[in-house]
Amino acid sequence: MNMILCIVPLVGVLGLIYTFFASRWVEKQDAGDDKMKEISGYIAKGAMAFLKAEWRNLAIFVVIAAGLLAYLGTTVPDSSPIIAVSFCIGAVLSATAGYIGMRIATKANVRTTQAARTGMKKALLVSFTGGSVMGVGVAGLAILGLGSLFIVFYQLFVPQGAAITGPEMKRAIEVLAGFSLGSESIALFARVGGGIYTKAADVGADLVGKIEAGIPEDDPRNPATIADNVGDNVGDVAGMGADLFGSFVATILATMVLGQQVIEGNADNYGGLSPVILPMFIAGIGLIFSMIATFFVRIKNDNSSVMNALNMGNWVSIILTATAAFFAVRILLPENMTLRGVPFTSLDVYYAILTGLVVGTVISFITEYYTSMGKRPVLKIVRQSATGHATNIIGGLSVGMESTVAPVLILAAGIVVSFYFAGVYGVGIAAAGMMATTAMQLSIDAFGPISDNAGGIAEMSRLPEEVRKHTDVLDATGNTTAATGKGFAIASAALTSLALFAAFVGIAGIHAIDLYKANVLAGLFVGGMIPYIFSSLAISAVGRAAMDMVNEVRRQFKEIPGIMEYKATPEYEKCVAISTHASLREMIAPGAIALIVPVIVGFTFGPEVLGGLLAGVTVSGVLMGLFQSNAGGAWDNAKKSFEKGVEINGQVYYKKSEPHKASITGDTVGDPFKDTSGPSMNILIKLMSIVSLIIAPHIAQKATDQNKTSSFKTKSPVNQVYNIRNGSLPVAAITAVR
Repeated sequence: MNMILCIVPLVGVLGLIYTFFASRWVEKQDAGDDKMKEISGYIAKGAMAFLKAEWRNLAIFVVIAAGLLAYLGTTVPDSSPIIAVSFCIGAVLSATAGYIGMRIATKANVRTTQAARTGMKKALLVSFTGGSVMGVGVAGLAILGLGSLFIVFYQLFVPQGAAITGPEMKRAIEVLAGFSLGSESIALFARVGGGIYTKAADVGADLVGKIEAGIPEDDPRNPATIADNVGDNVGDVAGMGADLFGSFVATILATMVLGQQVIEGNADNYGGLSPVILPMFIAGIGLIFSMIATFFVRIKNDNSSVMNALNMGNWVSIILTATAAFFAVRILLPENMTLRGVPFTSLDVYYAILTGLVVGTVISFITEYYTSMGKRPVLKIVRQSATGHATNIIGGLSVGMESTVAPVLILAAGIVVSFYFAGVYGVGIAAAGMMATTAMQLSIDAFGPISDNAGGIAEMSRLPEEVRKHTDVLDATGNTTAATGKGFAIASAALTSLALFAAFVGIAGIHAIDLYKANVLAGLFVGGMIPYIFSSLAISAVGRAAMDMVNEVRRQFKEIPGIMEYKATPEYEKCVAISTHASLREMIAPGAIALIVPVIVGFTFGPEVLGGLLAGVTVSGVLMGLFQSNAGGAWDNAKKSFEKGVEINGQVYYKKSEPHKASITGDTVGDPFKDTSGPSMNILIKLMSIVSLIIAPHIAQKATDQNKTSSFKTKSPVNQVYNIRNGSLPVAAITAVR
């Protein structure tokens, strides 16, 4: 048993070894001339300055939250003060995941630019290898941290010979849940803060630079352009790294909680631990084959399709993981199992894993369709740009709303099918199957902002047009992969939240959510509202920071003579400071909602109302996340379509045309949609579920104490009369009193 448990963290170590060597390879590549190195240095310096400032603020939160968790751990037998240590480790590793991505991205961007001078083949290799450092590093850290802590807590809390379904194992996993809470908390603040940073700079740069001044994107004369490129790293790299680190951990944890409740029908396999450790094994298998699949992301020449190369790597990781999962399930699991009265076999569990892999793949392809250049949805927005800014906005909104239909239907089918095979454990293991290839998914996603930065460096260094053409192809593909990655993350969050919800129901001691109860229905509506107010706060924050950025860029254009003639250098650092201060200030309120609301509702109204709240926020959050991410991605690629020229009603339009200006407006509106509020939805719904899971033993204990008090009071004849008048006693009790 001990040997089997040690395999999981060892796979995590293997992932970190891959990360080390891939990072060294990227660093050895040519970084270009002095001008390119200077611009890359500005970006790296700004990104690290933001990260350090963010860490200082979050350190205060971590200390306070750890203290509260340590106290709560002493109040119920199902928890322990050690949960605070677990929380801190999760927070530190989540921040480290963001740092790994940030560090490699700021080195890979300029090297991708230099590689683009030789052709597309080398540029893709450098940018994707940089992305794979982040993807494999994040998954490796998650598996190493989770696997190691599970071994420690298992040895610490579960005595020799104790039943896996007993309270000792329940306590060990409850303490382990602190690790997930720490990682998701940091992920939310990193995602929201990074999103506000990058979009404040991007919107400010676009509105003044491209629309008012008529200069190209990433032009060195634009004071906000460095802040914009820094934002790509702090939002789309560090934020996304922490995001998927938290998603990866939460998915595995949710299935482990359900696995602890599985009753094995025949002789226990591996001491009955197999349903608990299976999700970690599936994650480890996915990491190994994701590393192998990175070597399949190659193109033969400059005319080859970059998207096809990325899809090849993705398919290899999925097929190999699906094949290996069959043997893992058959070896680890017993033949027959039961969870909450639902019987299932090991083969049923494998079918649920396949369901998760299929759902994730199909949703990724649907997202790619709705956000890719040349496909019907993006072409629809392009055509509507011909009649002005308003029709462009209308087109983007309608595409975003339409794009929710197919993914939600696929997701619903996946839930039904996985439940059919293995009950709620099937839903959890389906989410684990979907997230198994996170390393490859994140590698593809991180390749996008690296390519975007590479194009910015090419523009600011005033390199030949041919170089920018290569980076533009990579960037356009990156826009689609970014949208695909966000769709994948949101879909996995839905399955994970359902598994967390099922785990919460079991630990909180309730059997169902009764919508006939007014307070539960009220909780459902309040939960449905939360993603809207969360999005409002995030988008408003971008708007306020962007206004400051616009005013600063206008001031510099007006007060610093010679900027437009390349005779004076803009004050880049002032724009970087605006984004930094705004993001750190504005990320607090959205984060507080996710952390505080479940606590208030749970302790005030009880577990059933909290369950209604979680149901509402999950459904609403998934729809909002898909809508905003896809609309923003479609708007962005509609704008990029004009760079090659598009034909509308027999006339070809290019950059600086009126339809192109309308598309810039749509892209500007879509920026906070796709990079701030939209991708934060998946963290929001998971974090609220994890907070609820952490407090479940406490609110269950409170409900038990209240029931005991209520039962004692109703035994008094006086109180029985009072309760009769208030209609709270059954007819039999009323007859007895009479």
